[in-house]
Amino acid sequence: MQYGKHTLDMLASSQNSLRLGWLEQLFSSAADSDRQEDGEEGIHLQSAIKLIQSVNPGVSSGKVEHRFKELQRVRERMRGLTLDNGSGVKDHNETKRIMGRNERVTKQEFIEAFHDFCTRPEIYFLLVQFSSNKEFLDCKDLMRFLEAEQGMAQVSEETSLKLIQSHEPSEEGRQQGYLSLDGFTSYLTSAECHLFDREHDTVCQDMSQPLSHYYINSSHNTYLIEDQFKGPSDISGYIRALKMGCRCVEVDVWDGPDEEPVVCTGHTLSPPLALLSVLEAIGRFAFVASEYPLILCIENHCSLRQQKVMQQHLMDILGEMLYTNPPHEGDLFLPSPHGLRHRILLKGKKLGPGSDGEDGEVSEEDEGAEMCQRMKAANSGGAAPGGSEKDMLQKIVLFTAVSHSNPPHLPSKRFQLLKELSDVVTLCHSVRFTDFPTSSKTQRPWELCSFHESLAVHLAGESPGDFVNHNKHFLSRVYPSPMRIDSSNMNPQDLWKCGCQIVSMNFQTAGLMMDLNTAWFRQNGNCGYVLRPAIMRQEVSYFSADTRDTVPGVSPQLLHVKVISGQNLPKPRGSGAKGDVVDPYVYVEIHGIPADCTERRTRTVTQNGDNPIFDESFEFQINLPELAMVRFVVLDDDFIGDEFIGQYTISLECLQPGYRHVPLQSLTGEELPHAKLFVHVALTNRRGGGKPHKRGLSVRKARKGRDYTALRDLGVRAVDEVFKMAAPLLREATDLRENMQNSVAVFRELCGVSAVANLMQCVLALSSRVSGPDGTPLVLFDLRDHYPTLEPQGPLPDVLRRVVSTYEMMVQASRPVIELSDGIYDRILHIQTTAMEFHEKLQSLAAKEGLKGRKVSRALESFSWNITILKGQADLLKHAKAEVQENMKQVHDAALTGNLTKESPGVTRVRSQIRRGQDDRPATNARGTSA
Repeated sequence: MQYGKHTLDMLASSQNSLRLGWLEQLFSSAADSDRQEDGEEGIHLQSAIKLIQSVNPGVSSGKVEHRFKELQRVRERMRGLTLDNGSGVKDHNETKRIMGRNERVTKQEFIEAFHDFCTRPEIYFLLVQFSSNKEFLDCKDLMRFLEAEQGMAQVSEETSLKLIQSHEPSEEGRQQGYLSLDGFTSYLTSAECHLFDREHDTVCQDMSQPLSHYYINSSHNTYLIEDQFKGPSDISGYIRALKMGCRCVEVDVWDGPDEEPVVCTGHTLSPPLALLSVLEAIGRFAFVASEYPLILCIENHCSLRQQKVMQQHLMDILGEMLYTNPPHEGDLFLPSPHGLRHRILLKGKKLGPGSDGEDGEVSEEDEGAEMCQRMKAANSGGAAPGGSEKDMLQKIVLFTAVSHSNPPHLPSKRFQLLKELSDVVTLCHSVRFTDFPTSSKTQRPWELCSFHESLAVHLAGESPGDFVNHNKHFLSRVYPSPMRIDSSNMNPQDLWKCGCQIVSMNFQTAGLMMDLNTAWFRQNGNCGYVLRPAIMRQEVSYFSADTRDTVPGVSPQLLHVKVISGQNLPKPRGSGAKGDVVDPYVYVEIHGIPADCTERRTRTVTQNGDNPIFDESFEFQINLPELAMVRFVVLDDDFIGDEFIGQYTISLECLQPGYRHVPLQSLTGEELPHAKLFVHVALTNRRGGGKPHKRGLSVRKARKGRDYTALRDLGVRAVDEVFKMAAPLLREATDLRENMQNSVAVFRELCGVSAVANLMQCVLALSSRVSGPDGTPLVLFDLRDHYPTLEPQGPLPDVLRRVVSTYEMMVQASRPVIELSDGIYDRILHIQTTAMEFHEKLQSLAAKEGLKGRKVSRALESFSWNITILKGQADLLKHAKAEVQENMKQVHDAALTGNLTKESPGVTRVRSQIRRGQDDRPATNARGTSA
């Protein structure tokens, strides 16, 4: 679809009586008010500007004034007036009258300027499309739009009328139940049409699972507000982080003057803060943004004397908020966030069981010890005493870079720990990481490992599956490399994909990484906790963090994004180019597992930041939807110095389908006034096309070209026999699901709608094409059965005959999904349960079969793969059943809305129960289910 000046001309030439009547009334009210003041005709120029800005607040007063001046010059030329009285002498009275007229605006000038600044051609085309070429949407048109495009459920005429009353500016439109172009624009730019789903503004995930099943919003060196070496420290760092929903803050405690501990990074130039002040701020703001537990990472570098002061401050200030109950020896998991509401957990070192009630020696905190030793090593490198700050910084960077490429094995420094301080640490006991086999044998659920960024990334690359399995039971904290002296941030997605719960971020540093972090934790009411994907929580599951293909047991989704236009795009803040003109273009980025990471860009629109039209569509395959994020970035192609205009980042879980506005944010996260993108979004199941699957052991190709997910042989006879029973069931489940989905795709194509359309949109599109010569429908739906039938009402043209036969095929393919899926689902899960009985004794069974070393590891991996496949395929079949039920409801409702029903007693409107209204959207959210 192309938009342009001709669209405005079309609208100008149409008899848009609703808009004209409203504008004349608006102008008359303003003119009456102005006439009482000075008795002149028309309205004041400033009054006219304010009226236009009340409808389009993003347009500058200078641009509107300039347009009025242009219209006034045209008016003067048309009147043929001259300032010369014929004798060569200027008539000053006439000049004065003309200048006075130029400070006022006529009705025609106001309407023309309003038309220029308040008409968006792309929205006009949308209105014409859904109103069947009328100048307004009536109640039924609006119902169709809300249901079919915006994914709203339970839409009634009352819903439409209420929306019209809220957004239609003209009194005539409100009385008649019509939504004019200006009312439609008001609705589409309102909070109701925000891209972000407002249901996620409150906690919407299951909060009763173990703490290790959640990602936790975490801050690094929270007290710093600039760089790591010499930047200032401030209490505001804690206050800001806690207000942003952070649930894990860091407190590095050192001996201070006057027997008062201080908070700072040791051996740097950053000024210290009094521990007392830090704890008071934490106590005051700990639960302002979230009621869920706050983890206080205490890095203790104090002498015993000042540890006593620290312990006293903790008890006096935080008091009953501190969680001090020791865990039970038999506990397999940590308590839940729900069970720990309004409690503060201390993370720190703890004395061993043999301390006998006395103070003892422990190894120093990982991050603080490493930083301290790096500083000392840098200082001892033959440096002259009293060197400059710049010299010190260069040495630290050099030493850190060398140790990055050749990591030294720094010896563990030991220090004395106060018994009373050790007792306060209960659920987050800090221990040193050795390797994954050691952790699986010796680590307790309440013991937590901190990983240096480089080590964590190395483990994610070398042992991604082991890292995911480790994080099913234990909390893992990852802190930034000391190389990041400028307080830059690592990519949290690199660690989230391995299941790492606590990825510490430098909250003071804006940019892509903090955009991802902020948007990610917004999806659960910004409470600081987000439930990890189900495949990372299940006891036995196969997931590799570095996968570049589909995820076993997870159905890929197709994300369709159409970037339609932009509004009020400002010049980049740091641009050195003159003037306010920009040449914008848009990047759409996908962030997630490696298989999902990609980006696409629109063309550049030259010299238009007011309402650039992009009109470009993109399609992305999302293999792990629960971990995916979408980022819109707007850049200036004609820049000097700075090209960044704005961005918006959102979790895939929070996307609302349909026509949506995206509010752009600055580099530091503030919303840019009135700057938006207008997009259309749809999320559907995979329907063929796109990248082919890799075909190895996991996928076999049938004769007809269908891929069937295969189970793996373990080499353990008893277990393999159980899994073999599932092979025909998996094949049958795949056939049922794909036959149904393929038949829907064929019907959709014959209805002439896009690949992202749902069945409601298909039937509504059909309703406009089935009228006979006398205006009566050639086909009608009989809604008395669970499966509506499409019946010819006489001879049909070839196209409609194909539509009817294709619809019948779709129903025939859908019926067995409803009738057979429950039985197949139960049998698959029974086989899974039977196989799980071998889980505990799998290693001994493998040994009896003569498997050793790598073959045993491979057998364990294949067992996890098979269990994941069984659970995943069973869930996909369950979702397919829900999809058929939703499809039939949509056909039923669309037939009623489109007046394509046979007169049948007792037929009532059946409403879709899936809020998003997309036929291809899974019916359940894996985030809300227990592991």
